[in-house]
Amino acid sequence: MPPCTEVLDVLLAELQNELPRAVELRRRIHAAPELAHREAATAAAIVGALPIEVTRAAGTGVIARTAGAERAVAVRAELDGLPVEERTGAEHASRNGAMHACGHDVHAAALVALLRAALAVQDRLPAPLMGIFQPSEEAYPSGAQLLVKEGCLDGALRAVVGVHVQPDLPWGSLSIDPGPINAACDSAVIIVEGRAAHGAYPHLGRDPILAISSIIVGLHTLVSRRLDPLHPAVLTVGELHAGTANNIIPPSARASLTLRTHVPADRQTLREMIREVVESTARAHGCNGRIETTEGEPVLYNDAEISARAQMMAPAAGLEVVGPWRSCGSDDFSFLGAVAPIAMAFAGLSGAPGFASQPLHHPEFLPPDEAVAMVARAQAVLYLAAAQA
Repeated sequence: MPPCTEVLDVLLAELQNELPRAVELRRRIHAAPELAHREAATAAAIVGALPIEVTRAAGTGVIARTAGAERAVAVRAELDGLPVEERTGAEHASRNGAMHACGHDVHAAALVALLRAALAVQDRLPAPLMGIFQPSEEAYPSGAQLLVKEGCLDGALRAVVGVHVQPDLPWGSLSIDPGPINAACDSAVIIVEGRAAHGAYPHLGRDPILAISSIIVGLHTLVSRRLDPLHPAVLTVGELHAGTANNIIPPSARASLTLRTHVPADRQTLREMIREVVESTARAHGCNGRIETTEGEPVLYNDAEISARAQMMAPAAGLEVVGPWRSCGSDDFSFLGAVAPIAMAFAGLSGAPGFASQPLHHPEFLPPDEAVAMVARAQAVLYLAAAQA
C-alpha cells in the first residue's frame, strides 16, 4: 500500500479534474435549497452526479462508497437548507424562501468531487471511502441520529469525518483539534398560562407576558452566575409568542430557547435550573409555568489520533493549520460518534475571493465557488488521516 502522502497527491490531482463539474453542481443545489427531510430534489442531483450505485437511508439520505470489502472511512456532508430569505444578490441565489446559509451546498458538492476522484484511483486507496449525504442537520428529528437508529452504518466504518466552512477563520486555513470542539445542544419551549383580561383592567387577569418576560431575564443570569465561568455555555431565547391585540392581556405566552454546553455535567444542571426559574417566576406572577425540553446533540469530541494526523497532512494539501478553535455551535455529526470514531474540521473563509464577511445563517452568507475546492482538499486530508489512524 503506498504511503498516504502519495495517495493524497494522486487524489488532489484527480480532484482538479472534477472541480468544474462540482462547482456547477454547487450552484444548482444553492439555487434550489430544500428544508430538512424534504431534500428529494437535492438528493436526486447528488445521485445523478455519482457514477455508482447508491443506498438510500434516513428518508432522503444518500450513501455511496468505493469498492472494497473492509470497513470504510466515511466523509459526511449535509443536504438541507434553512428557512432564510436569501439576500446575496448572486446569479445562483435562491428565490424559494429557503437558503443554503450554512455552506451545506459547498460541503455536498465537494464530497461528490472527492468520491468521483477516489473512484478513479480506488485501487490505491488505503480504505474504502464512503460518502454520507445526510438529511436534516438543521432540524429535528436529526438526520445523523436517524442514520444511527436505522443501523445502516453498524460495523461498516472505521471512522467518520467531516469538514464545515467557518467564516471566522482565515481563507485557506484548517482547524482540526482533538477533544470537545462543539457543544451539546438542547431545545426547550416555555409555556406560561395566565388569565385573560382587558388591558385597562390588569388586576382582573394574570399577565403571562409580564411573567414570561421576567422568566427570560432571569434565565440569562443562569450561565453567568451559576456555572463555572471557565465552562463554555450559552442560553439563547430565539422565539417569543403572545397576544393578539395591544389592549388584551392574553391567556398564555410561550418562548423557545436553545441551551448549549461543553461540559456534560453542566447540561443537566442547567436543565434543572431552567425548570426552577420557570415554575417559581410564573408562580410569583400568579401564573402557571412549565418547560418542555427536547434533548439534542451531544458534545462533539474529535478523535485525538485522527486530528493529529490531519494536522500533519494538511500542509501537503495547501491548507494552513490554525487553532485551537472551538465554539458553542452544535452539529448532529456528534451522534455518529456512537458508531465509530469521529473528527470534524473547520475550513476558513475570511478573506476568500469575493467573500463578503457574514456569519453562518445570515441571509447574505455566500462562500465563493473556490470554497468547493478547499473543502474537497480538506475532506481528502481527513479521509486519509482516518484511514491511517
